Amino acid sequence: MEAKPQKVIILIEDLFNLFEFWYPYYRVQEDGIGVSVVGPQKGKTYTGKPGTEVTADFSADETDPAQYDGIIIPGGYAPDLMRRYPAMVDLVRKMDAEGKPVAAICHAGWMLISAGILQDRKATSFFAIKDDMKNAGALWEDKEVVVERTFKILCQLTES
Repeated sequence: MEAKPQKVIILIEDLFNLFEFWYPYYRVQEDGIGVSVVGPQKGKTYTGKPGTEVTADFSADETDPAQYDGIIIPGGYAPDLMRRYPAMVDLVRKMDAEGKPVAAICHAGWMLISAGILQDRKATSFFAIKDDMKNAGALWEDKEVVVERTFKILCQLTES
C-alpha cells in the first residue's frame, strides 16, 4: 500500500485564481495532509483575483523539498509572476526530480515550462498557453486532467 502524503506545498503569488488556490488548500487538509503556503517572500500577503488575500508561511528559498510529499501550483496569472523568482522555479524542478507529485492547474503550466520539465511528457493546460506548452516539449492533450508520471495537470475550462 502506498503511503499517504503527510505534507504538501501550495505556491502563492499575486493574481492567483481564488478557486484554484482555496479548493486544493482545504481539500488536502480535509484529507489529513498538512499544507505550507510558499511564496517568493515569507510573511508577505499576496492578493488574488478578485481581491482574496493569502499570506505565505515560507519563502521558496528557505523551503526544503525533502520535507514535503508534493506541490500544488494554482493558476490565474500568478504562475507568470512566480516564474520570475529562480527559487520558486527551482522548488518545482526539485520536487519533480525527487519524483514527488506536481499538480499544476490552468495557467500553472508556465511554471513547468520555466522549470524545464515538460519535454516528452503528456500535459494539458488552459488553451491559451497550449502553444507555450508544446514549444516546451509537452505532448499537449485537450483534456480536463492529464496524469503523467508525477504530474497531475488540471485544465480549467473557463477563463481564469
